[in-house]
Amino acid sequence: MSALDDITNNDAEGSMQDGKRLHGRTIVITGGARGQGAAEAAALLEQGAAVVVTDIVDEVGQSLAEGLSSLGRCEYRHLDITSVEDWQALATSLAQEGRVVHGLINNAGAPQRGRILDIPLEGWNRGIAVNLTGAMLGIQHVASLMTEGGSILNVGSIAALSAHHQVSYTAAKWGLRGLTKVAALELAPLGIRVNIVHPGFIDTEINSGAPQKLLDTQLSLTPAGRPAQPAEIAHLAVYLMSPESSFLTGAEIPFDGGYSSHGGAKVILDSISGTTPSHRSEPTPDVVPDELPIGPQ
Repeated sequence: MSALDDITNNDAEGSMQDGKRLHGRTIVITGGARGQGAAEAAALLEQGAAVVVTDIVDEVGQSLAEGLSSLGRCEYRHLDITSVEDWQALATSLAQEGRVVHGLINNAGAPQRGRILDIPLEGWNRGIAVNLTGAMLGIQHVASLMTEGGSILNVGSIAALSAHHQVSYTAAKWGLRGLTKVAALELAPLGIRVNIVHPGFIDTEINSGAPQKLLDTQLSLTPAGRPAQPAEIAHLAVYLMSPESSFLTGAEIPFDGGYSSHGGAKVILDSISGTTPSHRSEPTPDVVPDELPIGPQ
């Protein structure tokens, strides 16, 4: 047996049964009633996990849990992620049931529109509470229920990788990067790993209310030329919740179709090649100027 085979077998032992990568693992998802969270719940269940879906839209969440029950053990719990009391109630309930939590996905979040000169303090505080403090509270209350091999996934945003027009949301997501790093450092001795994924344009309900011009512009800046489907990022969540990612912690993973990779260079390339900013099936023209302007001339 090779060293690689030995590592693979050791990681899989006791965690995979009937081909299920998450057999016997319990995972809590916040904001799991719809969209990306719901897709993650389905993918985790398909891989053998027991899933606790939490949200504040109780009717939708309960309906989802019932609909997914054919895939495995799925239950819904009410949870306002900004409420210490709600987190305490969830942690106490799980502990009293003798549940060990193997994974936490801090998926819940919400846009908080407002420019820096206009946003009221109430809007600023709400954006920070929902998009940063909620994840911190989740880590505080759920980590104590975890054993060695536990995994926490924070859901960031491409807004955490550059400037963005929603100041409170952007500041919170940048803060979530720091929270992830600190949590990865402090929880490593307990055998708990913490990572963050930065989604780009995902085809979910959260984008349905955005102006079409904004969506078109975002798509034009995405080299992949399309939005991601929720199921695609759910596959990444399965990997990060599984023992397969046992040496990955403190990592930041852009999941954005290349959006954060080009620093605006795609707009320049589109302009000089005479193409419209959309997905192209034909190859990029071979003739491109040797030097492109990279700043004010």
